[in-house]
Amino acid sequence: MTTKKDTHNTNRLYPEELDIISDKKKQLVYLPGETLFKQGAFAPHVMYIIEGLIKLYLQAGKEKQINIGIAQTGDFLAFSSIFDKNTYNYSATALIDSRICMIDREGLSELLKINPEFAMKVTANSIKKENHLLEIIANMSYKQMRGKLASSLLYLTSDEFSELNLFKYLTRHDIAAFASISTESAIRFLKEFEKEEILGISGRNIEIVDRKKLEIIAEKG
Repeated sequence: MTTKKDTHNTNRLYPEELDIISDKKKQLVYLPGETLFKQGAFAPHVMYIIEGLIKLYLQAGKEKQINIGIAQTGDFLAFSSIFDKNTYNYSATALIDSRICMIDREGLSELLKINPEFAMKVTANSIKKENHLLEIIANMSYKQMRGKLASSLLYLTSDEFSELNLFKYLTRHDIAAFASISTESAIRFLKEFEKEEILGISGRNIEIVDRKKLEIIAEKG
């Protein structure tokens, strides 16, 4: 998959830096639906997305799944494992064919120490992801279901995914899991948003027709 977004992301692929630890990394390809790692499993590696699209989620009990983000080309996964975190704190599944670089966490830790510029870039990206997680927690804490769904739709169509149509790869169940509501509720509210001319829906595809109205619903909760 090659898009303008992918081309932009090559600015943060860090090939020279990662070549320094060439003996501490290997590449694997994951097909759609394959699990990269599971929450709670031992975490010997940090993973870097050379090319692909990955769904990140928390397993809350046997039945409940909460989607917490989409990672794409140029992103690191399980970055916290280099800071004495021995297990993965979320799960990751490929949405499309994805080429992943698995990096020994100790090797990456050494690279961060000797290359401050690289460390700053990686840390800045990690902070951005952390801020999104805080937004999810806030949404779950005080927003009504319509507000939760509106916030999730805004995230899935945000600038970082502007060159992608994520809805091609997501089921209604996936969208509901981003909002932490039931699939039935998500379908009902999507139809309401369509009737209110906030969304345009055709099969899996969802187009935001009136972003301002959706932002107001997300803000008011």
